[in-house]
Amino acid sequence: MQGCGNDYVYIDCFSETVAEPAALARRISDRHYGVGGDGLILIEPSETADAFMRMFNADGSEGSMCGNGVRCVAKYLYDHGCVPAERRSVFVDTRAGVREITFRAEDGRAAELTVDMGKPSLTSELPEVLELWGMPLCFVGVDIGNPHAVFFLEDNAALGVRRAAELNLARFGPALETHPRFPERVNAEFIELLAPNEIHFRVWERGSGETLACGTGTAAAVYAGICAGKLENDVLVHLPGGDLRVRYAPEDGHCFLSGGAEEVFSGEYPCPE
Repeated sequence: MQGCGNDYVYIDCFSETVAEPAALARRISDRHYGVGGDGLILIEPSETADAFMRMFNADGSEGSMCGNGVRCVAKYLYDHGCVPAERRSVFVDTRAGVREITFRAEDGRAAELTVDMGKPSLTSELPEVLELWGMPLCFVGVDIGNPHAVFFLEDNAALGVRRAAELNLARFGPALETHPRFPERVNAEFIELLAPNEIHFRVWERGSGETLACGTGTAAAVYAGICAGKLENDVLVHLPGGDLRVRYAPEDGHCFLSGGAEEVFSGEYPCPE
């Protein structure tokens, strides 16, 4: 399944058992020798929600939350009859807590899903400067289930670009992911501000590299922009994989992420004994 080009292999663990998910994630995510994807997501039974989502990056590391992934899980549960047809919301538990996903139904399938991403929090000074290869880089740190460092291009002349598409992400992404400032590694977002309600976005995800979209990163970028006085509370985000929308609700501090999700294909994968 994919959400805005953020693609994962999903396994229905209501009927399947995965003994070594980290090792399987590395094998199955390989785009040449496996199925191919940004990682592996297991849809497991839950005592507190409709399902529990476990997500693994392409390198086998386990993450706490995935905004595009959790929308795909909700779509799977509805489209495959795991929740009643009259429902218009699904609850999915994650390592970052239970998330509610609402949607509309079209021809018996979930469409345009919105996930309550919870309350983001700042993890840096506002702003904070780190040094990379002797260059000062300004970022806003945000936690929204995963750690993020948001770099607004207009504040970072040292990067040498003004447009997100021009950035050499393969150079800067790995260095920032493993920078000593982030002992647990970090997702790095680079933001080109178009208007107070519109941005271009690129991301380097820890454990997966550059991806076409990142749901938690999208929400983190908008929240960072709001805290920095750059963005309004409802923002259209243009990502390499498509568009997402983030709405921040100041009354309770929650971020809501909206976009589509699609089941691309299903099949059988021969797990080694």
